Amino acid sequence: MAKTIEEYIENLTEDRKVAVEKLRAVIKENIPSGFEEMINYGMIGYVVPHSIYPAGYHCDTKLPLPFLNVASQKSHIAVYHSGVYASEDLMNWFVEEYPKHSKKKLNMGKSCIRFKKVEDIPYELIGELASKMTVEEWITLYEQNIKK
Repeated sequence: MAKTIEEYIENLTEDRKVAVEKLRAVIKENIPSGFEEMINYGMIGYVVPHSIYPAGYHCDTKLPLPFLNVASQKSHIAVYHSGVYASEDLMNWFVEEYPKHSKKKLNMGKSCIRFKKVEDIPYELIGELASKMTVEEWITLYEQNIKK
């Protein structure tokens, strides 16, 4: 398992490498300040660090609070966005916006947005999604809807 983001990307196939680097760039350009980029759960993660949210993630408090992840899976590239899972309004916005950015059918689970082909990734939309929630908004939503 990769210990650094660079190592994670280096181990990808060339087409996946380009796509993940583009996703990473668009997320970093758009995500509000306060989120920290790191390897999280074996993938590229954007988290609320313990310095901002000392309680950490309720499933394992040693881990920072996860927010967004990018992963190259066996048959697809995935963007995991916890805010989409926790906010019905954000989910509805994303589902409505998606057809404006892609001709492909949306392939999505509760927080996982899957892209079978790298050429189908709507980078601009993912950047906009990354920008939609601040650290403070995510912590509030997490405490209201997820942490029990």
